[in-house]
Amino acid sequence: MSMDQQEKLLSYNGVLLLFQLSRGNSSQSDDITITTLHVKRMTFDNGTKLFNEVSTGSLCIYGDDIEIIHCSNASDFRTGILHPYILLKKKKKKKIKYVLLLFHIHNKFELVLQFKLDYAIKEPVKLLAGPTIIWYYEGHLLHISPQTGTVLCAPIQFSSIQWAGQVEGEGIVVLGTKAAGFPGDNKQNNARSDLAIWGYECFAYGVDKQKVLSNASFLPHAYGSVVRCVYVCKIEVKSKFKTSLIAVTCKGQLIFFQDGWPKHLLQLPYENPFSVQIAAVDGDRQLVIVTFASGDVCAIWKHNLQVASCWKNVNSVLVDDFAGIGTEQVLVFLKSDCISETKAFQITDFGNINYESNINYENELYSAEEIQENHLLTIKALEARLQAGFASVRAIQQHLRLKEKVLMQSCHALLNLVQGCKQRIPRINKENLVSLWDETEEGFHNGVLTPTEDEEQIVKKVWYRVVDDQLIVGVEVMETFDLQLTDASLSLIISQKHHLLSPSKCHCRVVTVTKASEAEPLSCWHLEPLPKKIKLSCRNEESKCNRKGSEVKRNKAKAITAVTHLSPFLAWHEITCVVLLHAKKSSNSENWQKSKRLTLLCGNFLLSLVEISTGKLSINLKEYKYPGSTEDLLAVCAISHKSSFQIISDCTLLPINKRLLEQMECVPIEKYPGYMVCWKSGNLNGTLFKWNLKTPFEGFLTVFCR
Repeated sequence: MSMDQQEKLLSYNGVLLLFQLSRGNSSQSDDITITTLHVKRMTFDNGTKLFNEVSTGSLCIYGDDIEIIHCSNASDFRTGILHPYILLKKKKKKKIKYVLLLFHIHNKFELVLQFKLDYAIKEPVKLLAGPTIIWYYEGHLLHISPQTGTVLCAPIQFSSIQWAGQVEGEGIVVLGTKAAGFPGDNKQNNARSDLAIWGYECFAYGVDKQKVLSNASFLPHAYGSVVRCVYVCKIEVKSKFKTSLIAVTCKGQLIFFQDGWPKHLLQLPYENPFSVQIAAVDGDRQLVIVTFASGDVCAIWKHNLQVASCWKNVNSVLVDDFAGIGTEQVLVFLKSDCISETKAFQITDFGNINYESNINYENELYSAEEIQENHLLTIKALEARLQAGFASVRAIQQHLRLKEKVLMQSCHALLNLVQGCKQRIPRINKENLVSLWDETEEGFHNGVLTPTEDEEQIVKKVWYRVVDDQLIVGVEVMETFDLQLTDASLSLIISQKHHLLSPSKCHCRVVTVTKASEAEPLSCWHLEPLPKKIKLSCRNEESKCNRKGSEVKRNKAKAITAVTHLSPFLAWHEITCVVLLHAKKSSNSENWQKSKRLTLLCGNFLLSLVEISTGKLSINLKEYKYPGSTEDLLAVCAISHKSSFQIISDCTLLPINKRLLEQMECVPIEKYPGYMVCWKSGNLNGTLFKWNLKTPFEGFLTVFCR
C-alpha cells in the first residue's frame, strides 16, 4: 500500500485520538483506489511519560479524493452524550460530497449525515450540539444538522464568523461581523452610526430563532475589521445579555471585553492569530492559549496577563486532562515528519505536571566546560543567598532576645513597684541613662498606688480553676470596695524556678451571679422631684430601697476573672502565677469623679502538673450534678459566651423553668437554683440557662454556652 497520509489529532475525555487517511490500491483490482480511515486511541502514562496505544479502528472508503475537513467533539441530539465527530470531503465529478461520521467508544464509525455542495467548505468550520455543522461561504451563514437534513441559509449577510456556541434560552448563537453596503440593509437615520463610521458592525445571530439578538453586546463595532478569533467566557441572559469574552486581533493584541467594553489589553509577540482556547489548570487558574498561522503558540495567564510560555514550529495544541488529575493540561505537538509516533511533545500545566519528550533546543546546546562553569556560578549564587539568609536569621534572633529581655525587666520592675521594693539597676546599664528632669530626683508619681493598710483589705479571695485547656483565675474584692472600683482587670505573670518572669496573654471580664432568681428591684428614685410635704415618705422609701439593695448584694457573688491558655505551661512541672489587679478607685468624698489608677498585688499561687492531671482543679461541665461551689459557677460563666433574650408576649408566659427541667433535661445548681445546667445529649450538653421572670408577660432568658 503506497502511503499518502493525512493526519488529525483530537482529545476526548483525556484520551488522545489520532485520525489518519491512507490510500492504496484494492487487492482485487489495481484500478480501484481505497482510502482507509484509521484511528488510534492513546492514553498518557504518568510512569513512563509516554502515550501508549490502547486500541485501533478503521473504515474503508472507495475513492482517492478524500480529505479530512474538521474533527471535534459534539453532543448527539438522540442521547445528549458528547462524542467525537469527523467531517470528510469526497470529490465527485460535478459536486463535492460531505460525510459526517460519529466515532463510538468500541472503535466503530457511524454515518450521521451526508450532503452535497457545489463548492468546497473551508475552515473555520463549527461543529455544535446536534451535531450541527456551521460554515461561511461568500457572505452567507450556512448550517445543516441531522434534524433538518438539508442545508439552510441564514437570512442575513455575514462578512466573517468569529464564534459560535450554545446559549441557554437562545439555542445556537453565532457572533459575526457585517460590512457596510450589503444589499437589504436597513439604513439608519443617523448618518454617524457605528456602521457608517467603522464600515463594520459586530452582531449576534440566533440560528434556532433566526433573528439578530439586538440586546446583546459582545464586541464594539470598531473591532469588527481587526478581530480574528474570539473565545466567549461567560454569557448570562436576564433582562439583557451579560457577556465576557477574549478576542485576538490581527496585530496580535489580546483584549478582554466585558459587556462589549474593552477592559484589559496585552500585546502578543506574534501576529495573524488562528484560534484561541482556555485551559483550566491546577489551582483554579486559567490559561489563554493562542495559536498563530505561523505555527507559533503563546500561553498567557488569564488573571494577571503574564505570558507563561511560547512555542515555535507547533503542529497541534490540545487541552484536556491527559494526566487524569482532575484539572486540564496543555499538550503541544511540534512539527515532525509524522506526528503519529507522538514522540516530540510537551505536556504541562505550569505546576506539578511538566514533561517534555524528544524536544531538542539547538540554541541551548552547551559544551561540558560551559555546563560545569554554569553549575559553579549557580552554586556560588546559592551560597551567597544562603549566607544572607543566615545573617537575617541571626539578626531576628538577636532582636527577639532583646525584646524578651526588655519584657522580663519590665515585669520585674512592675512587681517591685507594686510591692514597694526599690528597683536596682545594674551600674553597667545605669551609666547610659540620662535624666529627663534636669538631674533632680523626685518622688515617682505615675498614678500607681503602692499597697497600704487600707488597700491590703481590698482583695477578699483569689482562686483558680482549670477547664479543658484554659486556666481561669478569679479575684473577689471586699463588699465595701465593690462600688468604688471601676474598669477592673487582671494581669497574670507566670514564672518558674529556672526561668524569668513572663506575662501571659489573657481575656478579662467581670462575672456576677445571683442566688435569687427574681429580678433585681427597680430603683426607688422617681424621675421627677416630689413635693416637699411628702419628703419624709420619700426618705422612708429610700431607706427601704437601700435595705433591699443590701440584701441583693448579700445574695450575689462577683469576681474579676482572667482566662488564659494553659498548654504553653504544661511543659514545666510547676509554675508560679502572680496575680495583679488593675482598676480605677474612687473616693467617698464629694469629688467622686476624680479616680486614681490602682495596681495591686493580689497574691500568687503554685500550679503543678500533678494537680492538673488528677483533676483536682477541673470542672467537668457534663457532670455538673453536684451542688457546686461559687468559684466553679463563676469559672464556668467566665469561659462561656453570654447571650440574653428578652421574651415579651401579649398572653401570660408559660413556666420556662418547667420546660428547661423537663424537655431540656436541665438540672438546677443547689446553691444558685436560678442557674440550670443542660444534661441533654448533643451540642447543648453543659450549657447554662438562667430564667428571670420580670412580669407575667415579660422575661429574660440568659444562655451561657461554649
